[in-house]
Amino acid sequence: MEFILNAFLTFYSMESLKFLAGFCILAYLIGSIPTGYIIVKLKTGQDIRQVGSGSTGATNVKRVLGKKWFFIVMLLDALKGALPVLISKYFLSAGMLLDPYGIYAVACAVFVIVGHSKPVFLGFKGGKSVASGVGTILALSPLAGLIIALIWGAVTYISRYVSLGSIVALVLSPFIMYFLNAPAAYVAYCALAAVYIVYLHRENIKRLIDGNENKVR
Repeated sequence: MEFILNAFLTFYSMESLKFLAGFCILAYLIGSIPTGYIIVKLKTGQDIRQVGSGSTGATNVKRVLGKKWFFIVMLLDALKGALPVLISKYFLSAGMLLDPYGIYAVACAVFVIVGHSKPVFLGFKGGKSVASGVGTILALSPLAGLIIALIWGAVTYISRYVSLGSIVALVLSPFIMYFLNAPAAYVAYCALAAVYIVYLHRENIKRLIDGNENKVR
């Protein structure tokens, strides 16, 4: 235990941990930007939280604005998820910080998806973090992110259930990271994200079992 602690402190001083806290706060605030809410409000004047599932995510936006805006919001949420991770990786690549275990990038990824699902700007009621989660994975490992996005697309296309595609893709994500020899922190993050996103989809899972889940038309 002492060896592990000493190894950790070798790379993570109090100064670097202050940077980490700053990155986490920034990631949470970026994640909290409610893209779906803003777009629906600007286009229609409606509060997306009062429509359909009440989520601010792309699937619920589609119920109001159609397929075009479904893809636009999904892309924006994915970019929102990737941005904090890419910022942390930039500081690392520039040699400003040391992070041999990938903790900075993973911490940013965790906080951005929490921000998306529990945004401070909307009373902590947001989306289900699928697009933002895939964005974080793309930033951590582009190949893993691409494979996960393809799985999501294939399952959604075949089943016509966005929720099922999201659940399957995210549940498989830690295994994909593992087989791509990603750092252990990335694998652990994907496992944690999968559990969190499945939890956020618990009502969808119930509707899938009952046969009442909405299909993509």
